[in-house]
Amino acid sequence: MINREVLKSIADEIRNTLLSKISEDDDSITKESIIDYLIETIDAISHISDEDISSVTQTKKAFSNAFKEIAKNGIDSYKHTNSRFEELSELHLETLDAFSSEQIDIPVFTEKFQTIQNHMVDEITKANSIIAQLSQQVKILESKSNIDSLTKTFNRRALSSYLNKVFENPNLQKNFHIIMIDLADFKSINDTFGHLAGDKVLIYISNILRKILRSDDKVFRYGGEEFLITLGNVSQKTCQEITNRILKLIRENNLIYKNQLIHVTASIGTTKIKTDDTVDA
Repeated sequence: MINREVLKSIADEIRNTLLSKISEDDDSITKESIIDYLIETIDAISHISDEDISSVTQTKKAFSNAFKEIAKNGIDSYKHTNSRFEELSELHLETLDAFSSEQIDIPVFTEKFQTIQNHMVDEITKANSIIAQLSQQVKILESKSNIDSLTKTFNRRALSSYLNKVFENPNLQKNFHIIMIDLADFKSINDTFGHLAGDKVLIYISNILRKILRSDDKVFRYGGEEFLITLGNVSQKTCQEITNRILKLIRENNLIYKNQLIHVTASIGTTKIKTDDTVDA
């Protein structure tokens, strides 16, 4: 299992890369390029091997390259399109100059502007194609990610992978507990306050869960308003204490959204891994 120091060094590498890029006074650094870079880093981190520490070093080196590659694609596309539009602007001016001091030949004049329009349409089509390709790359990275994009908890894909790993290792199965949390009347929150408020509630709950758990415990978004927590090597009593604490925090803390108080309640169930259990069971 990767320790805290390694994780801290990874976080520092990402932070330093971002700060160095932003401080370079480069107009190409945009919010979109930073988002793309973070998606790349998530994908890279998800492929780190717990057993091979060298993969951590290799991943950290890839962070800077990931940013450069995304930025390069965007910059090259922008420069090419910008250059073509500059050429078209010059052609436009030349056309105007050519007819400024003489009688306008309407057919020739029309032909010139039709040529300009055709070039502009062609460049816009190419730009849209590049944007579509980059958007598809982002979608592919998101599909490979182990992180839920809204709550920043692990997603169901990561849960399946992690549970399979647990069932392959008898040492991890020792006193292994699962907690399932279902937010009550979540549909009524969406209906009353709107889906954006519902998203805020999910983020709010996920933050509560992360704060009270140990570093080795994991939080997954299992479904729309369902979360799953895994606890390794804890007694049944400790598991019950954790569930009671979760319920208490959810019950006693209310979310304020647009000056409106949103009261959230939840149901919790727990189970301990038993002999001959399977992931599905």
